[in-house]
Amino acid sequence: MRKSTFLYTTFLLLMLSTVAAVQPADAEDGKSESSDVQQIEVEDGKTQPVYSHKEAIRETIFIETSVDSDGDGELDRVHADIIRPKETEQGLKVPVIYEMSPYRAGLNPINFHDVDVPLNPVDHRKPAKKGKGEQGKVSLAENQAAASATAAGPAQPSFPGYYDDYFVPRGYAVVLAESLGSGLSNGCATSGGKNETLGTKAVIDWLNGRTKAYDSEGNLVKADWSTGSTGMIGISYNGTLPNAVSTTGVEGLETIVPIAAISSWYDYYRANGAVVAPGGYQGEDTDVLAQAVTTRANAEECNDVLKKLERLQDRETGDYNEYWDERNYVKDANKVEASVFAVHGLNDWNVKMKHLSQWWDALGENNVERKLWLHQSGHANPYYLGNEEWLDSLNKWFDHWLYDIDNNIMEEPMVDIQREDGNWKTYQSWPAKDANGVALYFQQEETSLDPKPMSGKNKTTATFIDNPAITARTLAENPNSEHENRLVYQTPRLDSSLRISGTPEVSIRASIDARAANLTALLVDYAPDGSFEIVTRGWMDPQNRHSISKSHSLVPGKEYKFTWGMQPDDYIFKEGHQVGVVLLASDHNYTIRPEAGTKITVDPKRSKIVLPIVGGKQTVAFSN
Repeated sequence: MRKSTFLYTTFLLLMLSTVAAVQPADAEDGKSESSDVQQIEVEDGKTQPVYSHKEAIRETIFIETSVDSDGDGELDRVHADIIRPKETEQGLKVPVIYEMSPYRAGLNPINFHDVDVPLNPVDHRKPAKKGKGEQGKVSLAENQAAASATAAGPAQPSFPGYYDDYFVPRGYAVVLAESLGSGLSNGCATSGGKNETLGTKAVIDWLNGRTKAYDSEGNLVKADWSTGSTGMIGISYNGTLPNAVSTTGVEGLETIVPIAAISSWYDYYRANGAVVAPGGYQGEDTDVLAQAVTTRANAEECNDVLKKLERLQDRETGDYNEYWDERNYVKDANKVEASVFAVHGLNDWNVKMKHLSQWWDALGENNVERKLWLHQSGHANPYYLGNEEWLDSLNKWFDHWLYDIDNNIMEEPMVDIQREDGNWKTYQSWPAKDANGVALYFQQEETSLDPKPMSGKNKTTATFIDNPAITARTLAENPNSEHENRLVYQTPRLDSSLRISGTPEVSIRASIDARAANLTALLVDYAPDGSFEIVTRGWMDPQNRHSISKSHSLVPGKEYKFTWGMQPDDYIFKEGHQVGVVLLASDHNYTIRPEAGTKITVDPKRSKIVLPIVGGKQTVAFSN
């Protein structure tokens, strides 16, 4: 995959082709201690590889944090490995590319929560009932399986990945640290809690002389080789921690590059009050993840912390509470001082697109300098997707924000989106500014979708029955056949292509014959040849019809209005295809799976889906 060279034609014409020597700035006086050492070189707006990676200095340190998360009476310490040009011993000052991770020591075997359990009707006037299911003893998926890790750790600093071999020769130090509770760090993991944010922040504080660090023998270590300017990067959990620490406004953090990153942990494990799983990990929750990454020595010191996580995450109701609010970084976007280069997969069902969408919007509302890449893969890093432009763009980004090099990276289009055919297009914003909500109404006749609501006064109904054993993909097949476990509504064939950009929203009028249930909606692209693709989906606990913070059990047989958002997307339906909506109850791969049999009765006349269609209603046209 590669972008069209047109994307950067204007940019390249503006750049100088000569090589310039630049003296890195000291954090205090703007000068290196020595002018005799090799300075960075800049060509075409990018630093060049002029330092030896083989001869780079490697060291291991332990940085003092401001928290005592394991309650042992001593401040937690974060283990970090550092690699920097040897010239930093001769007075060269360099900025830092920093990644924090809880995964460096591997993962523990763990037990996932059993999801084949009853749902819990919640009366807000009474305490929530506890679920009766026992935890299922299920090992991690093969691609993340690991033996029980210890804090023995590597004897020498380890630098996996591409950060060090690419950026150290270009005049950067690379810091790879272990998050609290993992590897050689102490403290306790809490799946995005405040202690992890402050533990991550401590590294930046040390780089700027605001906290202490020690070597393995207990000697004080100073970062006198650092300019203090720091850029954070990482994917998944490693990309979430930059989001978290950026909301502290810590001085010295100039930029972050969050890839497939969480912006609110509630939206990772919950959806509109429903308990949901990240794609591929049914039964995972914050306690499960924290248990998996607690690989420190004497891990039993964190047992009480892990038990507290299990209690406060409240799988019984799925409600948003103070626990989740602590792990919500979106609400603190007004404190972000760092620039943000966000990357996300449009087909990421692990860290779903809502994380990118709500974070991106909040950053824009607070005038944060930002850039966005959306690709067609799932939970992935552009580097490992073979994207030839990735390192080039990343190089320019860090050079601009950490070395203050004027390379016009911020004059490029803000948004790059990989389209369905693999090609890349640039946009000035996301979602598209001219994407307007267009309602498509459910129709009783031929179970179709139409821009006009049903006519007539007679009430109609349609029913389906929950069967959690059947996957969503199976329920989306053969849309023109009857199936008791789903409802399907489709548009006629499109007369021209249709692009959505943003968050689809479903609204139905329905009654349920139980006090608790799941509701799921799929947005499906049906092709003329019978193939189909689930474009996006969304879930809801109907007990949270009023608020995600408080459940209200259902009155069986009573009609309610249920409205919920699907995962945001940017997708083009081709000419001749049909837009489909599939309603089901439990989603086998994502939601709790209660006993089958719950009946949902829908009033199609008062039900619809609202799509964020680029160009609005006038672009919607169907073939006769």
